[in-house]
Amino acid sequence: MRFIGSKIQLLNEIDNFIQESIQFKSGMTFCDIFSGSSSVARYFKKKYRIISNDIMNFSYILQSATIELEKIPDFIKLKKYLSLNTIEEIFKYFEETDSAILMKNFNITESELFIFNNYTPNSKENRMYLSEENGKRIDIIRISLNTLLKKEIISQKEFTYLLACLIEGIPFISNISGVYGAYLKHWDKRALNSFMFEKLEIINNGLKNKSYNQDAHELIYKIEGDILYLDPPYNNRQYLPNYHLLETVSKYDYPEIKGLTGMRDYSKQISRFCRKKEVKEALNQIIKEAKFRYIVMSYSTDGILLEEEIEKIFKTYGIPETFKKSVPIQYRKYKSIHEQKNRDLHELLFFIEKDINALDKKVILKNENKKIFIKCPFNYIGGKYKLIDQLFEYFPRNISTFIDLFGGGFNVGINIEAKKIIYNDQITPLVDLFKYLKNNPIEESISYIERTIEENKINKVDKESFLRFREKYNLSLTKNPLDFYILICFSFNYQIRFNNSGEYNCPHGTNRSCFSKTLKNRLITFVKRMQEENIVFTNKDFLDINFNNLDEGTFVYCDPPYLITKGSYNDGNRGFKNWTTTEEVQLLNMLDKLNELGIKFALSNVLEHEGKENILLNEWLNKRDYNIIDINSSYKNSNYRKKNKENSESREVLIINY
Repeated sequence: MRFIGSKIQLLNEIDNFIQESIQFKSGMTFCDIFSGSSSVARYFKKKYRIISNDIMNFSYILQSATIELEKIPDFIKLKKYLSLNTIEEIFKYFEETDSAILMKNFNITESELFIFNNYTPNSKENRMYLSEENGKRIDIIRISLNTLLKKEIISQKEFTYLLACLIEGIPFISNISGVYGAYLKHWDKRALNSFMFEKLEIINNGLKNKSYNQDAHELIYKIEGDILYLDPPYNNRQYLPNYHLLETVSKYDYPEIKGLTGMRDYSKQISRFCRKKEVKEALNQIIKEAKFRYIVMSYSTDGILLEEEIEKIFKTYGIPETFKKSVPIQYRKYKSIHEQKNRDLHELLFFIEKDINALDKKVILKNENKKIFIKCPFNYIGGKYKLIDQLFEYFPRNISTFIDLFGGGFNVGINIEAKKIIYNDQITPLVDLFKYLKNNPIEESISYIERTIEENKINKVDKESFLRFREKYNLSLTKNPLDFYILICFSFNYQIRFNNSGEYNCPHGTNRSCFSKTLKNRLITFVKRMQEENIVFTNKDFLDINFNNLDEGTFVYCDPPYLITKGSYNDGNRGFKNWTTTEEVQLLNMLDKLNELGIKFALSNVLEHEGKENILLNEWLNKRDYNIIDINSSYKNSNYRKKNKENSESREVLIINY
């Protein structure tokens, strides 16, 4: 891919520079925090565990496919669906099948073809980014991928890989000089070739690699490792305008576009490294907050920052005597069909080591318990988000299968590290919502939510519009899970409530609840994590879960309704199953059975609450050798010692059998 500042031609120099500066150890973590085309992250994946990141979505797709995946997916269902045998045949099917046939097969109309209608001569503005044939082909493939994912014919990983191969193939038939800031006014020969996927090779380094789609200035607080590689923008030209078409293909969100070039809005993806007044502070923050032992940075001699400024910042937060920089390395960023002005372009590499002891102290002072966890995108009564750090301190390591038996808002399960996660809950609309969000592109879900809110005039002030939409939802025979989510967003305290007839009846959250920007961002973060993980959703009574054939790495977490509290979810009057002593005994017996099978479990519950005692639970514990850990549900500093808390309103505990 032709990419501004691409380091393809400098990979060997960067590698040699790092080898000269540090002592390699197996299993080291290398972070490429401004990944771009991901060429650096891909190159170093053969040696290190990789963390990669970029604020641009198309870059994140490329990273997800080449960094996170361990192999090219199998496409078992897709091969059967198309009666094909190999990935090459799948590519050929989409590349060569007549576009009219593909549109018919995937029920696509011409009005849906965003690229064809906006970035080819078919557009009103006669834009010449792509030929009409190629523009239409790209649209058809992109829409088909959404359809295949929605029908579960391809998995999220398979979707990501195919989308990445699609994105990689587009520059080879684009009518541009190098980037998408403008198109050529005549047809370049390559633009008249037919579109072809670029098959991406994947290295399996046997390590758990991770990719992010975040602002580097926010991500730097959440990650740590050995080598932090920085390749930030170096001049005042923002990146997204130069790659807006690839960004639109990756998101396929039908954005509002402006101007002769059809630019999408990029105001939320502005880099501080492109602003002369902010660039020094931008680098200062990254270097200061980096929890990495070694920092390596590539920067152009044509950049906004001066060499002396970079050196000063590096030495301020690193060990000064370890600082070094390379000799200027000559290279051309990418080839253009236009002659460039005759001037030398050089790249400099900078290095410094941070004081690892100081870093360790900093981590201790900050405390790992303050790790930022992902939060459910709506309020859920009894949710454990604020207790996660306490719970995880006692959860086992190396979990193979995590079973979230009373999944609820999924705050615990979404943050767990396990090879497989099973989410279970009895509330059918809730389970359907999570399944829908996992199996559909988040851009499509956001688009539907915002469009539906606007069309139905739902807001936090107008109670009547909310009630009309609620009635419409209750009367619908085929309920859209996203409509359920919209209702939650505008309900009192973002709660979920049904009447005994199964109708949603939570009142309007007047002047309080709405689908805010914060909630939207939470939803995006939540869904992206769901789509990254191996999650199975079930909608069963806890007694119907099959615990046979589980391995010793299985861990079952139970957060049932609490018998002696007053939560609306256990009174039997709001659409939830009434939780009585019968259900409590059944659950405790089930936990004993798990213990006999050698399966680890943890039970969240309360032993005392507002003067009441859970006698049944206490008697059960007195006859067993399970461990009882006090949990500070006031969310202040926790006291984990086993003791009765006299004069306390509530004693919340975690009960474990290991």
